[in-house]
Amino acid sequence: MASAPASDGVYLRDTVRTAVKLLVVGPFAVGKTTFVGTLSEIRPLRTEETMTQAGALVDDLAGVDGKSTTTVALDFGRLTLSDELVLYLFGAPGQQRFIPIWKDIAHGALGALVLTDTRRLEQSFEVMGLLEELGIPYSVAVNTFDGAPAFPGEELRDALDLLPETPLVSCDARDATSSTRALVTLVEYLLTRNQENA
Repeated sequence: MASAPASDGVYLRDTVRTAVKLLVVGPFAVGKTTFVGTLSEIRPLRTEETMTQAGALVDDLAGVDGKSTTTVALDFGRLTLSDELVLYLFGAPGQQRFIPIWKDIAHGALGALVLTDTRRLEQSFEVMGLLEELGIPYSVAVNTFDGAPAFPGEELRDALDLLPETPLVSCDARDATSSTRALVTLVEYLLTRNQENA
């Protein structure tokens, strides 16, 4: 799945016939903004704001030292896959108070990539539960933070209570090759589901 750059880097080619909307979701401070920015062929839309004292009571910074900004609406990026196919990546904010926005962003999405952090796996359950409630298929990517503990895949699957068919991969949201592999895993899963349900 090689990316074909848009003809001028900003506007879509006239030949594009199919656009696919994918979500990049996960708990607060898991790397969603970084992931979308890493893969986007255009300058990504970001709605990050400086964190303030007002959010201190609701934004749990345990295990995320140095976090000073947070997404308050969405991240948006684009990835052209061929002359006819483009992916739109929508990153949704991870805090509970943004769930109404999150549900709006999810409308029309074919699937989602759930980013997780091994230091805070339990925070992923709410996000996965919301996707299941909305009927959106997903795969899971463990974002490999420096110094975060690493666990065997089966232990992670058990800890996250994943169905056997739910893909689980690891990635570094800062690395384009690693992030692309995670996205390819999601797309392949969605294609397989589509063929099985046809």
